[in-house]
Amino acid sequence: MSNTVHSIRVDPPEPSVSNVIPAKEDPLDSVAWLPCTLTLDLPVVRFTVADLLALAKGSIVETAFHHTSDVPLRVNNLLIGWTEFEVVGDRLAVRVTDQA
Repeated sequence: MSNTVHSIRVDPPEPSVSNVIPAKEDPLDSVAWLPCTLTLDLPVVRFTVADLLALAKGSIVETAFHHTSDVPLRVNNLLIGWTEFEVVGDRLAVRVTDQA
């Protein structure tokens, strides 16, 4: 009985031009580095310039939104979705709830 090991080399078939599908590039990949301005629109009630000047760390401002209302989210003044506020640790955050 022989203990000879035979190895067989199998090369993958070469792709032909007809079965190669070109990869589509996402157009956003080329501009991902562009800066943008993200804003949340919160209407405030009975807010004056004096109130603005008196703002300090820890100030509380009354808004016209109920705490369960979705808040509009804009990027460069374009509405892109709706958010809700959440507390994460000791920070206030927003969670995206819907896309526009």
